[in-house]
Amino acid sequence: MTAPKLALATAPVSDAQVDAIVVGTVQNGSGVALAPGGGSVDAAFDGTLAEVLGALGATGRLDEIVKVPTMGRLKARLVVAAGLGKPDADGAVTPEQVRRASGAAARALGSSRHVASTLSTVDLQAAVEGTLLGAYSFSAYKSDPAKAALAKVDLAAPETGGTKEHRATLKAATAIAEAVIVARDLVNTPPNDLYPASFAERAVALAKDAGLDVEVLDEKGLKKNGFGGVLGVGGGSARQPRLVRITYKGPKARRKVALVGKGITFDTGGISIKPAANMEQMTSDMGGAAAVVASIVLAARLKYPLHVTATVPMAENMPSGNAYRPGDVLTMYGGKTVEVLNTDAEGRLILADAIVRAAEDDPDYLVETSTLTGAQLVSLGTRTAGVMGSDEFRDRVAGIARATGEGGWAMPLPDELRADLDSRLADLANVTGHRWGSMLAAGVFLREFVPDDLPWAHIDVAGPAYHAGGPYGYTAKGGTGVPVRTIAAVLADIAANG
Repeated sequence: MTAPKLALATAPVSDAQVDAIVVGTVQNGSGVALAPGGGSVDAAFDGTLAEVLGALGATGRLDEIVKVPTMGRLKARLVVAAGLGKPDADGAVTPEQVRRASGAAARALGSSRHVASTLSTVDLQAAVEGTLLGAYSFSAYKSDPAKAALAKVDLAAPETGGTKEHRATLKAATAIAEAVIVARDLVNTPPNDLYPASFAERAVALAKDAGLDVEVLDEKGLKKNGFGGVLGVGGGSARQPRLVRITYKGPKARRKVALVGKGITFDTGGISIKPAANMEQMTSDMGGAAAVVASIVLAARLKYPLHVTATVPMAENMPSGNAYRPGDVLTMYGGKTVEVLNTDAEGRLILADAIVRAAEDDPDYLVETSTLTGAQLVSLGTRTAGVMGSDEFRDRVAGIARATGEGGWAMPLPDELRADLDSRLADLANVTGHRWGSMLAAGVFLREFVPDDLPWAHIDVAGPAYHAGGPYGYTAKGGTGVPVRTIAAVLADIAANG
């Protein structure tokens, strides 16, 4: 995609020669009100802009867009009012409200070439992220792709802080948004073009471009090293599995962090085949891997003082004469055995291999993410990730996820579910014999492969990684890039606080 160029405004946006100026609006008890930053634009309307917007039906609700022609009052042709929703008791709005309003404005201004925004005076980082993500579109497979018209956005600088600080925020926020876009592009690439080998090639290219070390195991290397979970799941496809390892060693690294992401490039369910309805959305089953690849490249761009290694298993789960079966027993990397009761519970099998390998590096923390279970959607819906793991680190990651606006909720790992994974043949089975607590049971399964003393968190993004409905805020239909921003914030938090 072609993203708009963002720059800090060097003059008042009310004087800008642009196509449109974005101002924020909020809901209040008596109607709509202007958010901070829109004062000079309001002055051009003799202080009546809120009244004009109210007459046009504006309420200030979140994601609302109302356009007002300036009729020569400003050099810009339009004022675009972007709703921020309800402020808190002190009149403040959250970064996520700014992010969503900026995204909605960017989508609404797709036919404009050059615009200015005052939303950045409320929260510069959120405005940058929202604008770039809201302007996103994926048209690589259109025979006549529409060219993104929004070329430049001038952002009014916040009143607090200096130019150097604002430029640093702009640079970092742009890098974060671009990492989300990398993940979105990977998820949105159809599975006939994104399969284990080609996914590995794209991961290698991204890593090499960032100056990172990369190791790729093909099916021969996987067999030689005993990655029974990855080989079992990927054996049914003519396009054989891969395992990619990417390493970043930051300046003055004080902590080691292992990242693991599920890379099922397409999931039919295998022999336990899925229903046909919505199976096309299983192109997103590598969303965790996409997020992890994008996140380690981002860590390098932002020069986090960390040693980060990403372990990314990639496989296509297909039914065939070579496919693994219900009743098979797999010997996982590290030696544990698993009886397969359902081949559609494949993600935990490739993740188990990757977790054991990642733990061999003796990390201080392990962060794993995947579109793991349909039960996550049943429990938490399509926009809230389930976070499981060791209690303290799980809660820390879930809190950070909410702070980024991606959303996350801490979930337990009940000990009583472990007995339901007992197998008559192997060390454990890959599913329980019932559907109760299915997301939690998957987490309990993964816990079996995590060293007891390693702080770890699993982020289940089965719903949040892919948006099947119409666009809203800064979220387009298709891949969302969740949880890149959460992982980035977790890494930043570990770098700052250990």
